[in-house]
Amino acid sequence: MKSFVVCLFLCLGFFVVFACGTSAPASEQTPSPEPVAPVTPAPATPAPTPPRAVTPSRATDLVLDGAETYTVVQGDTLSNISRKKYQNGFYYPIIMMASPGVVSDQDLIEPGMVLTILKLQANLNDARAKESMKRYILEIAGITDRIRPKDAEGLRKLAGEL
Repeated sequence: MKSFVVCLFLCLGFFVVFACGTSAPASEQTPSPEPVAPVTPAPATPAPTPPRAVTPSRATDLVLDGAETYTVVQGDTLSNISRKKYQNGFYYPIIMMASPGVVSDQDLIEPGMVLTILKLQANLNDARAKESMKRYILEIAGITDRIRPKDAEGLRKLAGEL
C-alpha cells in the first residue's frame, strides 16, 4: 500500500511536469514540488489473542495425599473428566492446577497426557488449598470470559460457593 501511494505521487509529478507542451523560461519555471512524505497506513486491527497459558502459582498449597492419575484418551475434555471425577464439569481448573506442566491450555489436552485428580473433599477441608483453588478458578474464569462467557459465569459461581 505504501509503495502504491509513493508511485501514485511520482506519476502525478511526472504528469504535471510533462503535461505542458511548452516549458517556461528558466527564470519563470516554478520550483519543483516539495517531496511528499509517504502516507503510513493505520495499523491493522490486531487479531484476537488466544487464551493465554495459565500456570498455577500455588500448586504446593494443594493436598496431594490420595490423589490419583488419569490418562487422557481420544475425545476427552477437561470438563468431561471433571464431570466424571467430581460430578461437576466446572471443577476442571482444579485438574489443571494439580497437573502443572501437563495442561497449560484448558482447551488443549491430548491422548496420553497424565493428569492428577485430587481428592476434592480433602482440599475443600484445607483452608489454604481451598483459597488457592478459589483464586485459580477465578483466574481461569477471567480467561474464559473472552471465549465462553457462560462457562466463565459458571466458574465464578462455583468459586463463590467454595
